[in-house]
Order: sequence, then C-alpha cells, then structure tokens
Amino acid sequence: MIAIFDGHNDVLTKPDHGNFANGRSGGHLDLPRMRAAGVRGGIFAIFTPSPKPTEDPRPGGERDGPSGSPAELDHDVAAGHATAAAGRLFALERAGALRVARSIADVDAAGEDSGPPVAVLHLEGAEAIDPGLEALELWYAAGLRSIGPVWSRSNAFAHGVPFVFPSSPDTGPGLTGAGVGLVRRCAEMGILIDLSHMNAAGFWDVARLEVGPLVASHSGVHAISAGPRNLTDRQLDQIGASDGLVGIVFAPGFLRPDFANDLSTSLELIVEHARYVADRIGVEHVAIGSDFDGTAVPDAIGDVMGLPRLLDALSNAGFVEDEIEAIAWGNWRRVLAAWWGA
Repeated sequence: MIAIFDGHNDVLTKPDHGNFANGRSGGHLDLPRMRAAGVRGGIFAIFTPSPKPTEDPRPGGERDGPSGSPAELDHDVAAGHATAAAGRLFALERAGALRVARSIADVDAAGEDSGPPVAVLHLEGAEAIDPGLEALELWYAAGLRSIGPVWSRSNAFAHGVPFVFPSSPDTGPGLTGAGVGLVRRCAEMGILIDLSHMNAAGFWDVARLEVGPLVASHSGVHAISAGPRNLTDRQLDQIGASDGLVGIVFAPGFLRPDFANDLSTSLELIVEHARYVADRIGVEHVAIGSDFDGTAVPDAIGDVMGLPRLLDALSNAGFVEDEIEAIAWGNWRRVLAAWWGA
C-alpha cells in the first residue's frame, strides 16, 4: 500500500475529537480509518473560529467559506483556544496514537511504517502568536512546525482572502511589518509558511523574501474554479520556481467552476486540478491537501478511506506509479525537509 501524507485536516477542533484514537462515528478522519487507508502522516491544523461567522453563499457550505471578510480575532481568545487544541494532539502523542513531527526523521519513520502515524502541528491563522513573537518560541518548543499567517480574515500579520465568488485573490494589502518579521523568524527556526488563505499581495510578499519553497497546503486552480482562495497561473509558476507545492483541496466549492458545494462532485474534478498543476509546473509540485473535517467533501471521497480511490483515479488519468507516490508522499516529504533545515 502506498504511504499517504495529507497536507491539511481540522480534526483537532471538531467536537468529537476525543474519539480520534479509537474511532469516531462520523467526521472524515480518525486513527483506525487512517491505518486502513494507508495514511501515515498529515498536517493537523488548529483553527480558532470567528466570533460571528457570516452566511456561506454556496449551497450546503460549512465553516471554510463564509462570505466577505470575518471580523478580526482577539489574540487572547485565539491563544486560549489554540493552546487547548494543541493539548489534544499532545495527549494523543502521550497515549502512543500519533507522533508529533519535530524533525524529518519523524516523517521518514512514519513513512516506513515504524511506529505511529506522524502529525505536523499547524496554526491556521497566527492570531495565537503575539506580534512581538515571544509566544513563537514556546510553540516551536512544543512542536509547531507549520503556520499559516492568516486564515481568511485580517490580523496583525497579514490580510486573508474574503470568500467572494467569483473573485481574484488580489483583494487588498499583503504582509504587515509584523508579518514580515513572522515569516523571517519562522524561516530561521524551521517552521513552514503556508499560503493557502493568503491574498495575492501577501503571497508575493512572501515570495520576495525567498525564505523557502512556496506552499499552499489546501488550494485549487483559479483557471478551473475562479474563487479567491485558488491559485492563478502566475502564482503556480512561482510555486514551481521555488520548488514548492500545491496540496489539492477537496472542497467542492473550490473545485467546481460554479462554486457549488455539490457533494456529487466527481473524483475526476480533483484529478483535473492535479493534472493542471502537473502540466504547468511539474508533478513534483502536486500533493494532497484534503481539508478533512474543515469542509464538506465529495461523496466519491467520503472520508479518509476514499484516498486510495483518489490514487486509483490519478492512475486512470495517466499518472504513473512513481508520480503517484510523489503526490501521495514524496513531494510533501521534500518540502518539509527544505523548510525544517534537514
């Protein structure tokens, strides 16, 4: 069975997270299903909800898609919420269910199926970090190895893309002075910067800093689905030039040209996004970034158990075995190693 690394899930912030180790009755992800599907690693996101979510303009949409720009989040609220969610991950590690990835050796061990699956701790939006970056040291010591400076709302570091369909990602200003400091310090420490919710100006600000491969952990192709969270051809070209990657998201609203959150969306449309990226900048820049437990996903996937079906669909679309192994595992492994200084 091919080892799979999934670039984004939100299981730590779901109400039934406590059943992760032994199996949940719903949701997309738990340890028994990961084992059965061959998922040996992933990025486990901590997301703090906005206090007043706005209405989702797409039919059936969930939290990853409110219209407009949600209100900014108070640092103290985010810090408390994120600390509790991180504690859930460390409790799973203490129980032996997961290993928190602190080095590329941890990822390699999981890929070789020696020990438990590996979890990369990620902050989806940096509100839990103070602008002076004092808290960043504690988070790194605990195990933080990936951070998205913004979710789709403004904060002290940058400006996220509002959920407006259709739209360009060119929606406003980019990194603040504190945001430049955050990106540079993360690069020095070995914390990956994730651009999935960054607007175009922020994307290019990070690109100009040249601190590491450009990574969008759970995004799609703007030329196929012209939503603001998706990547333009110019952005894709820069990701390729930096030796970065795109984790193809499963959310129907970011896959479909009509943005509908239609659960009948086919596996072939996910493959179409992967093929577009591969043809434009190379298969070495394509990866998986499901957004399990953070959004609705097509019935053809269902949950993590559907990932082998996606690999079969990639094969049916002409991707050869070495390319599928790179999409499933090797491309994430390369980019994590580059950011972590391996």
